Amino acid sequence: MRNTFRIKIAPATLYILILFLNVTLLLPPVRKTFLNSGPRWVYVLLLSFGISFFLTPVCGWVARQRGILDNPNARKVHLASTPLLGGAAVFFGFLGAIVANGLFAPRLTAMLVAAAVLFAVGLLDDIREIPAWVKLFTQILCAVLVMSFGIILDVIPLRFGILALGGNILLTIFWLIGITNAMNFFDGMDGLAAGLSGAIAFFLGVVAFQTNQPFLGWVAGAVMGACMGFLPYNFRLKTNASIFLGDAGSTVLGFLLACVAVYGKWSETAPMVALASPLLIFWVLIFDMVHITVDRIITGKVGSFREWIDYVGKDHLHHRLAKVLGGRKRSVLFIYLLTFCLGTSAVVLRYARPTDAVLLIVQATVFVGLITILERRGSTLSDDRKDDDRSRS
Repeated sequence: MRNTFRIKIAPATLYILILFLNVTLLLPPVRKTFLNSGPRWVYVLLLSFGISFFLTPVCGWVARQRGILDNPNARKVHLASTPLLGGAAVFFGFLGAIVANGLFAPRLTAMLVAAAVLFAVGLLDDIREIPAWVKLFTQILCAVLVMSFGIILDVIPLRFGILALGGNILLTIFWLIGITNAMNFFDGMDGLAAGLSGAIAFFLGVVAFQTNQPFLGWVAGAVMGACMGFLPYNFRLKTNASIFLGDAGSTVLGFLLACVAVYGKWSETAPMVALASPLLIFWVLIFDMVHITVDRIITGKVGSFREWIDYVGKDHLHHRLAKVLGGRKRSVLFIYLLTFCLGTSAVVLRYARPTDAVLLIVQATVFVGLITILERRGSTLSDDRKDDDRSRS
């Protein structure tokens, strides 16, 4: 078992076809045709998908050989030791597509360097757990790196001078680190982080092309393709995942997507639209981060920032939905659909007036609030039924 190279879910013929696809796409004439006259986003998407799909079983095999496994315990929902290092396949799928397409710019290079640092730290954490404060400190350094290349939010108007600059820097750090950790927290069920990242990348890409930012759309396409290439191994309806992303994958995906959102110019004429579009696309992550933070403080589970970053619980949105819906896969599919609904609103928002943008944000808040009420009610009923069963026994 330990020394067996197994390609789960992907038939050997499909695996060979994907290998052939990768080789074909890397041939100079084919590459030149796509770059000069073909739809470049298709090339980025196919190549990142192909590399990720091909490398995932290889990374799983290496993880098994090296004992880099995620073992079950009381804090986790999986029941069997599962290889990590899936994040390596996703990262190299993304990186390979970017390099093969010659997508280089100072800001993108800063993003790639920062992502590589986060990947290395995440890989160390997958091999041997490292303290949460070390990871947080690394994330802050990476955020400072990309900001030094101009990837900074411009939420506060520049007419406020130094206050605007300071406020936008703080908001950017908060956004980058918040989304990075939120995605890491969401990597708690099969297919959740990779599928959610792919969906977010898809909508970021659509909005990027709506706003005539093809470069940004290509980057989003590379993230989406890498996630889709990994997903068949990580989310399977009839059985469990054969490999996990690990910290090396989830933190890098969260950071890259957060950077893409800041990098983009979502509307030059409507500030409310520019703010609301990425908020709607990332709404599930933002809602969950805010919800668990408030809930843990109110219930006394955490009393300090140090306790907050060290706390690991089963109180995230996907855990609560799984309890109500009666299964983890149902929870993951529900979150997919929720993200699709909110992402569609972000696409529609492009052509909306500022008032409509406010209404869409209110609608998203009410929508998720209703889900919270339902999940809490369902959880209460579940607890009541357990109490009744105990009283009868």
